[in-house]
Amino acid sequence: MADNLPTEFDVVIIGTGLPESILAAACSRSGQRVLHVDSRSYYGGNWASFSFSGLLSWLKEYQQNSDTEEETAAAWQDLIHETEEAIAFCKKDETIQHTEVFCYASQNAEDSVHEIGALHKNASSVASNTLTEPLCSAELPEERHSYITSNEMPAKHTSKSDSRISLEETDLEVSPEKEKDCGDKTCIHPVSDGDKVENKPTVEDNTSQPKRNVITYPQMVKESRRFNIDLISKLLYSQGSLIDLLIKSNVSRYAEFKNVTRILAFREGKVEQVPCSRADVFNSKELTMVEKRMLMKFLTFCLDYEQHPDEYQDFQQCLFSEYLKTKKLTPNLQHFVLHSIAMTSESSCTTLDGLKATKNFLQCLGRFGNTPFLFPLYGQGEIPQCFCRMCAVFGGIYCLRHKIQCLVVDKESGRCKAVIDHFSQRINADYFIVEDSYLSKETCSNVQYKQISRAVLITDQSILKADSDQQVSILIVPPVEPGACSVRVTELCSSTMTCMKDTYLVHLTCESSKTAREDLESVVKKLFTPFAETEVDKEELRKPRLLWALYFNMRDSSGVSRSSYCGLPCNVYVCSGPDSGLGSEHAVKLAETVFQEIFPSEEFCPPPPNPEDIIFDGDDKQPDAPGTNNITVAKLESPEESKSLQNPLQN
Repeated sequence: MADNLPTEFDVVIIGTGLPESILAAACSRSGQRVLHVDSRSYYGGNWASFSFSGLLSWLKEYQQNSDTEEETAAAWQDLIHETEEAIAFCKKDETIQHTEVFCYASQNAEDSVHEIGALHKNASSVASNTLTEPLCSAELPEERHSYITSNEMPAKHTSKSDSRISLEETDLEVSPEKEKDCGDKTCIHPVSDGDKVENKPTVEDNTSQPKRNVITYPQMVKESRRFNIDLISKLLYSQGSLIDLLIKSNVSRYAEFKNVTRILAFREGKVEQVPCSRADVFNSKELTMVEKRMLMKFLTFCLDYEQHPDEYQDFQQCLFSEYLKTKKLTPNLQHFVLHSIAMTSESSCTTLDGLKATKNFLQCLGRFGNTPFLFPLYGQGEIPQCFCRMCAVFGGIYCLRHKIQCLVVDKESGRCKAVIDHFSQRINADYFIVEDSYLSKETCSNVQYKQISRAVLITDQSILKADSDQQVSILIVPPVEPGACSVRVTELCSSTMTCMKDTYLVHLTCESSKTAREDLESVVKKLFTPFAETEVDKEELRKPRLLWALYFNMRDSSGVSRSSYCGLPCNVYVCSGPDSGLGSEHAVKLAETVFQEIFPSEEFCPPPPNPEDIIFDGDDKQPDAPGTNNITVAKLESPEESKSLQNPLQN
């Protein structure tokens, strides 16, 4: 297939992350000839989602990839002419580091005995109480191969939740199951045989503890395709730029969404639900009547704070946390506003940034539910694929597992004129868009990257029990030490199609200061108890039990400016990977900025044409004027239709 690729394109895009996929859709929609390639075997890059077995396979392949020596000689060098020079790409992905896997669930399907894999208190206990081996030592059961290598569609739940949201009134198109690979050393901590707990009679507890189903590791592997585990944890603001783009471009027809049902707060060692709407505020049992009135008054002010500059202009250079104290809010309300509504840092957020974040939160309420956030069913990895599908619909060509060796630059003009792939085929284009992870160390020698600490947990119950077990929650855990970063916790239930029944998928994210486990393990200890822990008190019994955990660090290239890269031609544009923010606004803004630089006269992702307005050759209609296109963009018949397109759920 690769040998038969056309050699002339308008735009070549390397990498299938969210900004690259948005750009591919926008370029293809504007009539450009687009080639979209990725060296990986799956869509999304670091925005991708995996099945459980697919994630284990990704970790294993990542380790193998990181251990591979780079090639010293390249056959493509003979294809570079005397008037040209080459900018080589890197041979392996180095965006993921410090991966560590912990399995706490029993690995024997027929044995109800729990295996201990407790969160270790120090580095010495890790060395003495666990086995540290390559990932391949923790082999999956024999049936794993059918999950890892399958290209069939993921098994989806047939029953639909009443709270599902479709931004367009069309059915969801199911995406193929995704396979993953990447590279860095992986550390897995299985449990040694000496740590197994002996069978003991069950001690009856008079306290009413809910009956928990025992989830084993083989069960998780067997139900692997019920999991869709995101590499990066994101939510969509209901009034955010990504939702607006999905609706405007009609890409929303390819996906479905679910409301985030709860905003939670962690205070004084307890998890509480934060009231968001007016009704929630006045129905809250955590707030006194005086606090309710104070909170409503402050939130009303935040909605139009620009109209009252005298209220905050003296505090513009102050921290938002200090400004909240001047508003005579109680410590309880200050905590709610700072960490659960504005979701900002106590030590770095200014007053203006805090007011802006609070206003954005409040403006997003009520559009699609009682919270400001939506989550895509089947995981964040669906969103890049939706834009890739739009690109393909308008003629874009896709090639996965297709490595690009280098950029070919004309010495005289300084412009990039072609790329050479791993088949030694030259592919010419006018513009080139590259994901940051493909660039070599030489090109990025002056770049200073930040890091994101990530943890993915599988648990057996929610961090805050409720009448319904189908809750989607977000929680901000404040830092213990001053100056440290808060940790964002997103908990997903099985109705989001991201985990199997009777389990929850929990994502932890923060800006890195150390390795991911060092940054996040203390928060995990506060919220969860290891599945096989034997000496637990009643408080520990009320915590969700931790079945499986993965820690890793991910590169954050979102803050890198173009001028930081060495020797890039003017017609080569770089897209960053995921940032540590909650939303995807940075990716959308980056894609739109790059598109407008390349095609300043074109509209960014316009609405697709109405099928009834498409004119085909041979139709008995008046000929088009010279120079016009045969595809006419659909025009809305009335303002009501325009309003419906922008927000189809508001009736």
